[in-house]
Amino acid sequence: MKKLLVFLKNYKKELIFGPFFKLLEAIFELIVPVVMAKIIDKGIGNNDSGYILKMSGVIVLLGICGLCFALTCQYLAAKCAYGFGTELREALYKHINSLSHNSVDKIGTASLVNRLTNDTNTVQNGVNMFIRLAVRAPFLVIGAAVMAVMIDLKLSLVFFIAAPLISAIIFFIMRKTVPMYKKTQQKLDRAALLTRENIEGTRVIRAFSRQQEQINEFNKAVDEISDCSISVGKISAILNPVSFMIMNLGIVAIIWFGGIRIDSGSLMQGELIAFTNYMTQILLALVVVANLIVTFTKAFASANRVSEVFELAPEKNGTEHPDNFSENIIEFKNVSFRYESAGENSLHNISFTLKRGEMLGIIGGTGSGKSTIASLIPCFYPATEGEVIVSGRNVKTYNLDSLRKIIGIVPQKAVLFSGTLRENMKWRNESATDDEIISALKTAQAWEFVEKMSDGLDTYIAQGGRNLSGGQKQRISIARALVNNPEIIILDDSTSALDYATDLKLRRALQTDMKNSTVIMISQRTTSLKDADKIIVMDDGNSVGIGTHDELLKTCEVYHEIYSSQMSKKEGEK
Repeated sequence: MKKLLVFLKNYKKELIFGPFFKLLEAIFELIVPVVMAKIIDKGIGNNDSGYILKMSGVIVLLGICGLCFALTCQYLAAKCAYGFGTELREALYKHINSLSHNSVDKIGTASLVNRLTNDTNTVQNGVNMFIRLAVRAPFLVIGAAVMAVMIDLKLSLVFFIAAPLISAIIFFIMRKTVPMYKKTQQKLDRAALLTRENIEGTRVIRAFSRQQEQINEFNKAVDEISDCSISVGKISAILNPVSFMIMNLGIVAIIWFGGIRIDSGSLMQGELIAFTNYMTQILLALVVVANLIVTFTKAFASANRVSEVFELAPEKNGTEHPDNFSENIIEFKNVSFRYESAGENSLHNISFTLKRGEMLGIIGGTGSGKSTIASLIPCFYPATEGEVIVSGRNVKTYNLDSLRKIIGIVPQKAVLFSGTLRENMKWRNESATDDEIISALKTAQAWEFVEKMSDGLDTYIAQGGRNLSGGQKQRISIARALVNNPEIIILDDSTSALDYATDLKLRRALQTDMKNSTVIMISQRTTSLKDADKIIVMDDGNSVGIGTHDELLKTCEVYHEIYSSQMSKKEGEK
């Protein structure tokens, strides 16, 4: 929680004056029972209507002033809390975008979304309640107790019996509910994860007719949240009725013993009414304190979850900038890699050199480490052992933004964003002209269908590109990576939705239009890699063969098996 206090630095005035005005409201509230006592004892007792009207005016004035102070406090509290929440979300979102892939994998996307939305709202609400009630409620308890003692010390013993009883109930309830609130937050993460998976995978779910199973699983997760919340609610529900029961019994005791004190002449009728009011104020304030503790408990739990994200170190960023591109633009020197949560390496001792303008093909079975190699070049993950060198320097020494600006990456899953086609195409270069965009679309074999669209480059792309086919999304994703002619192009199995003819046209266009770019193409098709200058064959994280297509057919059994499984005997002979 302490780490989040820095976001309150711009709201010091609100933090000081907000509670101050609420304190003034509480003071005026404590004065009202005294004025009422005087009206009863002096005004009504002496049948003095002038005095009654005058003191009634004082009560009205106190009420108006209290209202003004309360509204001022509410304004300052809202300004501070919502300003704090805004700055917290902005900083958290910025920090999340600076995290390495390892850090994001560690917490999980669904949990990060939940922390960015739900948890920040809870912390924001905690700040709001702190300014509004953290000073007022304790002050009312202490102030009302002092005022009651000043009226009648003996009768105030009722306070000192009732208050500990209510405090004990509050302590019991808090002890039971605090762990349950933390558990509820964790179950919300699970529900958020299922929601995200179901929405993103809705087509797959329907394709396998698994709607009911997913609905049942989601209902189970929501029921767990409901059960936990209901359990907390049942325990918390005890607080108000028991507190009011003790409060009312206390008031009965005050009236009973107060009547005896009045008969003996030790207490006035108005003082008894004031005493009763103070009793009510104290017990209600204790209930507010209990609710405050619940709010602060939730806020602290959420603050800890948010702090956990801030504690994750951002990507290590060097200071070097890629320049003077050497002939050997990419080198892997005995590179091994292990994911943070994995028990063994995903890559083992990988070494190869790639010259500028060459094309490298990577092929292998599922889970063999192909995409992992691609992820190490832009330093999405740092190598566990060995060196990944781009243009003569270890990628760990580069400024990551500068490094990634020279690399055009097309991931396995084509990801497009809502907006126009032109806006999507400008992700690599915001100042790209229409001619540059069209040139990239032509190279990616996408212009042939884009120019037929009624709005052309202004065609609206739905979220995730849902209004495009799989092949269209892949070609646009490839074109987006080609804008501005990057030095290195990484195609991570990004032609899987293309037919063989389009795939061939794309490869030929890359050789012609991007001849100075170094291309790394990951594919399951041997036909897509036949023209590569060098092919790496991966098997269970190991490089089992490096060479050209013809060389590997003769020397690498794994490559030969892949090729034979994809080709007919006649094609294989050719």
